[in-house]
Amino acid sequence: MEIETVLVPVDGSEESVAAVEYGVAIADAYGASVHALYVLGEGMVRGVEAGDLADEEVAAESEAFLDEVQRMAGDVPVSRAMAAGFSLSQLSRHPGSVILDAADDVAADFLVVPREPLTGDPSAVIEKAAEYVLAHASQPVLSV
Repeated sequence: MEIETVLVPVDGSEESVAAVEYGVAIADAYGASVHALYVLGEGMVRGVEAGDLADEEVAAESEAFLDEVQRMAGDVPVSRAMAAGFSLSQLSRHPGSVILDAADDVAADFLVVPREPLTGDPSAVIEKAAEYVLAHASQPVLSV
């Protein structure tokens, strides 16, 4: 199997850190790069749209986590992006579809998706996305 790009969707959770560790290990073993996608949760999206959260505050929080991803990757090349995992105007937009769209956009060959415990916590963005990604991805997926 040839792997050039490993997509790792993250949301700042501890489970995301574990997914990054696996994604970096896979990328390192195959001489590939990592694309870290920070997926904004419903609470953040609603907060920004309502004006309760400043764009700068959300950007700073996600950038700080993505900086940590870069540090964890060491010599493995990392690209990064952010995406809203929810939309108030597009009902079909959810974390799973956002992850799969990003995988296509960056031509990811392998996905490492954090599988978070079902807590019902609105800040746990990716907690329900793993099953969707596993069911619909055309690439190999590791759920950790």
